[in-house]
Amino acid sequence: MKRIMLIPAVAAALFAFAPHTMAKKGEKTVMVGGAPMYPSKNIVENAVNSKDHTTLVAAVKAAGLVETLQSAGPFTVFAPTNAAFDMLPAGTVDNLLKPENKGTLTAVLTYHVVAGRWSAQQIMDAIKKGGGKYTAKTVQGEDLTFMWKDNWVWVKDAKGNVAKVTIKDVNQSNGVIHVIDKVLMP
Repeated sequence: MKRIMLIPAVAAALFAFAPHTMAKKGEKTVMVGGAPMYPSKNIVENAVNSKDHTTLVAAVKAAGLVETLQSAGPFTVFAPTNAAFDMLPAGTVDNLLKPENKGTLTAVLTYHVVAGRWSAQQIMDAIKKGGGKYTAKTVQGEDLTFMWKDNWVWVKDAKGNVAKVTIKDVNQSNGVIHVIDKVLMP
């Protein structure tokens, strides 16, 4: 008797958690920061679930970019991890998050965004066509340079800092995210 009652309870528990743990039928997810990223959700809806991107999410909110990154896009976002933000000089993140620095924060964040949906393969093809490098204009207006080295895509900013794409092709309803290990600076 206990076994018969246990089965409906387990089924009910699984059903209750299903929206949070199961993808839509046929939807391929990628794990980022301990959470599945659903291609049917937008950039913001997914990013808020990544424990590795809490600083980025806080920065996007402080810059007032939530609505933009929830819009149709498409956008290609190079998303620095919390560890990447931690590598910045002490006090940099706190300073950027101050309301009086919203313009600077917005410039830094939009420097991580390229218009369109660029898969890692498309970036690699462009690097190959460019003889080992590819330059793309960011939403912020300045360029990022992409290179292929040691079987990874690398991104170089205007200051010469280089970030590695550590997780590629995290598809979103309004673009794609590539996780990077450094913060890029215009």
